[in-house]
Amino acid sequence: MMTNIQKAMLYMGLSELIVLSSLSHSIAVYMNVQMAFLSALFVILGSSYAYKSMVIGKIDNTQEGDEVASKRELLDTIEDPHELYDDKDVSNTPTKDLQSVVKEERAKIKTVSVESLKHGVRGASSFFRLIPYAFLVLGFIALQNNGLLDIGIYLPSLLLGIIAGSVSAKELF
Repeated sequence: MMTNIQKAMLYMGLSELIVLSSLSHSIAVYMNVQMAFLSALFVILGSSYAYKSMVIGKIDNTQEGDEVASKRELLDTIEDPHELYDDKDVSNTPTKDLQSVVKEERAKIKTVSVESLKHGVRGASSFFRLIPYAFLVLGFIALQNNGLLDIGIYLPSLLLGIIAGSVSAKELF
């Protein structure tokens, strides 16, 4: 029985064999395919790992019954975001004028806060996300500067890395 790491390495190895087969055409084709494959693979694996780490950190920091129990279930929130189908008796509810309703709804609108900005920056600035994107950009520039870049080969080759990265990430993370 193979472990998850062995399965992921098998998928990446088989993908690399496909990339190596492009060497039979020319070195320029091989360089484009290899750079696109590795860039997409690293981006998918890095993002998957960073996302998993962020979710685990959030779960570890959340006290049981604290934030999770107070929120409505996710499915209920998606299906009925304004609680229109709740079992409330509306016959006894006082009616409100339009201006008060508008004021209440404006108060509910989320503005950009320091907390939401900090959360977004923390997720986007993960080491495991920045390094793969730097590899992608620098590899693209290196191919372009050396006259090897062929967009017709490079862009479809990203698909191979995306597929290999997605399948491997499911096994690894």
